[in-house]
Amino acid sequence: MTETALRSSGAYADAVAAAVQAAAAYYTDGVTPLGDDEYDALVRAIAAYEDAHPDEVLPDSPTGKVAGGAVVGDVPHSVPMLSLDNVFSAEELADWAAGLERRLGRAPAGWCVEPKLDGLAVAARYRGGKLERVLTRGDGLAGEDISHAAEAVLGLPAVLTEPVDVELRGEVLLTTAQFEEANRIRLAHEAPPFVHPRSGAAGTLRAKDRPYRIELTFFAYDAVGLDEESAHSARLERLAALGANTAASTAAAPLRCGSVEEVQQRVEEIAALRSRLPFGIDGVVIKADDAGDRRAAGSGSRAPRWAVARKLAAEHKVTRLLGVEWAVGRTGIIAPRAVLEPVVIDGVTVTYATLHNPADITRRGLMLGDQVFVYRAGDVIPRVEAPLVEQRTGEERPIVFPEVCPRCGDAIDASEQRWRCVRSRNCQAVASIVYAAGRDQLDIEGLGATRAVQLVESGLVNDIADLFTLTRDQLMTLERMGETSTVNLLAAIETARTRPLNRALCALGIRGTGRSMSRRIAAHFGSMAAIRAADAEALAGVDGMGPEKARVMVGELVELAPLLDRLAALGVGTAVTEPTAPRPVEAAEAAGADGAAPADVAAAAGTGPLSGEAVVVTGSMTGPLAALSRNEMNELIERAGGKASSSVSKRTTLLVAGEKAGSKRAKAEELAIRILTPDEFAALVAEHLPAA
Repeated sequence: MTETALRSSGAYADAVAAAVQAAAAYYTDGVTPLGDDEYDALVRAIAAYEDAHPDEVLPDSPTGKVAGGAVVGDVPHSVPMLSLDNVFSAEELADWAAGLERRLGRAPAGWCVEPKLDGLAVAARYRGGKLERVLTRGDGLAGEDISHAAEAVLGLPAVLTEPVDVELRGEVLLTTAQFEEANRIRLAHEAPPFVHPRSGAAGTLRAKDRPYRIELTFFAYDAVGLDEESAHSARLERLAALGANTAASTAAAPLRCGSVEEVQQRVEEIAALRSRLPFGIDGVVIKADDAGDRRAAGSGSRAPRWAVARKLAAEHKVTRLLGVEWAVGRTGIIAPRAVLEPVVIDGVTVTYATLHNPADITRRGLMLGDQVFVYRAGDVIPRVEAPLVEQRTGEERPIVFPEVCPRCGDAIDASEQRWRCVRSRNCQAVASIVYAAGRDQLDIEGLGATRAVQLVESGLVNDIADLFTLTRDQLMTLERMGETSTVNLLAAIETARTRPLNRALCALGIRGTGRSMSRRIAAHFGSMAAIRAADAEALAGVDGMGPEKARVMVGELVELAPLLDRLAALGVGTAVTEPTAPRPVEAAEAAGADGAAPADVAAAAGTGPLSGEAVVVTGSMTGPLAALSRNEMNELIERAGGKASSSVSKRTTLLVAGEKAGSKRAKAEELAIRILTPDEFAALVAEHLPAA
């Protein structure tokens, strides 16, 4: 809805009612029928109508009220807990700053710019440094007591580092990781998933007597009764010293700026970081930093005049689920994809989104025609989070699951959450062969998608093993296969026959066995026969495997038994695995008489320069590492005693960051992980670098 839509008192009254309803949902359980952008536009339209018709203002109007006037608490705040006014563009921010300068009669002494966290505002009261009570903002004058939830809120200490009387004010939210874990827990308890992180935080803070625990995170952004005459930026440092979590620990840390131009630049920087942050933000907050400036500017009934929120485009939007498409992947997995009524999210038009698997659709209770929340952050694939059940009209229809494989028409194995065609890889023979021939697997030059289609459609190849039985005469029958092409392809296939065990294992495309894991498995067992003989417990002993992946792998090895028998008979995958971390028994045998282990067994012996390190590589490598593929980098890490990983987590201990490192570097900085340049890393592992 826009301002021009409110041309009558009736339209205005309807808009007020809709805004109050949306605000009530937003500030209680977070499940609102309007996205942030739609709600903001609605309130602006209401304000514009009221400016033009001041005698028609309704008492329920959300304008000028904290939390849109939608919620009321029963515990009075010591000092009113106000909202913030909003601006929606650089021009509006400049106008607001100019207005504050006019009010003060001069430019503010400085500005503090910090992320606007997308959670619930709370007040945490401490007496003698001990937490006594936690309240929601409510209507700004009084809030709800949610002290029962404090134990599960990380970053909100039970005891401060000093015995002070103070009231911390901040935001409680679910980080991205906490949101995913919360929905995993809820689904395990047969509870509906949270619609999005904000609704999850709202519902969790108010919930009592749940049979499970969900963790949240607190970020302090102000305090009552603490260093009242200090600059706001200095007060934030004081809060961190007291033991409270603040945004200073993030890539979007609060920054003091000296001019409006610097403020605008910092706003752009935080907006650019948005997709890389491990939590949601819906804007950037700009505050006059000096205590005297804040006191001189004062506050209105709803918001302070010395602070404003520069709102960003919403990353959650409401749209309609129009249909579900079913695709078959390389390993026969049948995956659903949501077809959406096009919606613009963070500047990108979204038409499709992931639905994970049929069980997930059932748990979420999705129906065709539902209004659904869709989430997109940066380059993350859009996903449907949950339906707005309250918005149903009765015309919604159940989602029909396929009864046969949508690609080949054969039966479906629905025994697990992820459904598969019973033909497994044979359903997508072309995709399986292209994958197996890839550079990091068997590396068969000349065998791309077009050639693979020819081989399969001609009946010459049905699986990987068939590649090693091809003859010159067979290949010469194919279109555009001359003498030279045939000779080159047969030579590449013959070379592939001698690829090491880890590459042959990776070429099978077993779930959970990518390049790094295949190297670990091959090094751990030493032969395909040993791998096939291993049970789930033995496989789970491989670093990073775990019992669930091991169980899946055992099942797939049984399924692949005929193919593996043929490959073994053809001499594929019998070569020694590439140098990496060998089995402990091999490391011991390889050690010399003096007990010193050679460089290639450093990882197993625990003596390499990366021993105990979990390493992630990101960005473009330079110097001695420039010629290495990502796969070769991972092999280098493992030769030097480390563990290679593709994603940054709390378990990561070292990040090698090249040019354009992007979000992984930002996350590593968030987690205070050691970061090395390519040249620094090359110097660290110099003795393990491949020969030039």
